[in-house]
Amino acid sequence: MTDDSPLSARWVGSWACAPQLVEPGNLPPAPGLAGNTLRQTLLTTLAGRRVRLLFSNEWGDAPVTFQSVRLAHAKGASAIEPSTDRQLSFAGKAAVTIPPGQTLVSDPLDFPSAALGSLALSIYFGAVPRALSGHPSSRTTVYLQHGNAASAASLPEASTTEHWYFIVGLEVEAHAPAAAIVTLGDSITGGRGSTTNGNNRWPDQLARRLQAHSSTAAVAVLNQGIGGNAVLRGGLGPPAIARFERDVLGQRGARWLILLAGVNDIGGSTHGGVASELIEAYKGMIDRAHARGLLVYGVPILPFGGSQYDSPEHEAARQTVNEWVRKSRRFDAVVDLDRAVADPQRSHQLLPAYDCGDHLHLSVAGYQA
Repeated sequence: MTDDSPLSARWVGSWACAPQLVEPGNLPPAPGLAGNTLRQTLLTTLAGRRVRLLFSNEWGDAPVTFQSVRLAHAKGASAIEPSTDRQLSFAGKAAVTIPPGQTLVSDPLDFPSAALGSLALSIYFGAVPRALSGHPSSRTTVYLQHGNAASAASLPEASTTEHWYFIVGLEVEAHAPAAAIVTLGDSITGGRGSTTNGNNRWPDQLARRLQAHSSTAAVAVLNQGIGGNAVLRGGLGPPAIARFERDVLGQRGARWLILLAGVNDIGGSTHGGVASELIEAYKGMIDRAHARGLLVYGVPILPFGGSQYDSPEHEAARQTVNEWVRKSRRFDAVVDLDRAVADPQRSHQLLPAYDCGDHLHLSVAGYQA
């Protein structure tokens, strides 16, 4: 978040993802990153004429070197629009090394980008650590080609996977009232059950609705969901209370937070106090966000009846948490996605049309709803 003068240009997040240590099963396919080119596609949610990109080696056990980083408008699959291809720089240089545990911001680049536009980020790597920082659930195909192909029009011989590596943010230079909504959560916010390359997670649907109206077209949406993430402890990636400063308060231009998190805490709990613990964690996050000038919108935990998490004790905890979210008045507003997707006849379950099949995550129709 920034406190720039309303009359001055400032940096506002247009795309983001939350990094974590990449598990062995989510490491890049052959030929690997070192000495090769990775092309990743990012969906911007706020228009701008200058951009800068944020990279993380937070979980690295050694430095990572980028020999070349290029940005272009994407044309679909691995193809780019060559006329838009631009070299990024770092302190005026094309190559850069990020020490372990560090993050890095590129130099500003004159690069017009539209809201809901797809940009292709191509990185030609030098040395790469064994432990990688990334986002395992990109729901977007990335392309890995042997050698230096950062400026190639397409990568027809590339290996593919669906994980982002090292990139954690893209910001645009914008004037007030431009600002961002941060959506903090787990795999439901991350979009499990959505379509690969479809950009139809619920935060994507929100971004489209905002862009459809001139009064909200200056509002970006930053998806900070991590699959398997918990609020309190355990789960995949740093728990929400630990990553809150980085993934919410540290986002440039953040003005609102939508909080939908806690189902993995409840589903993995073996004691009756999890609801009280979650409520206390929510209070702490609300207070921290308010202290930094953000409004916080709470979302009741969605139904999981019939899933691996289903039990009378877990459902009772969900109801306790949801009652507090709706009635405590600690949130600035409540976005009741629970009632939007629950089966009216069996409120502890998702409506079948909105269920991706595991009775926990939503279908594409559910995310749209």
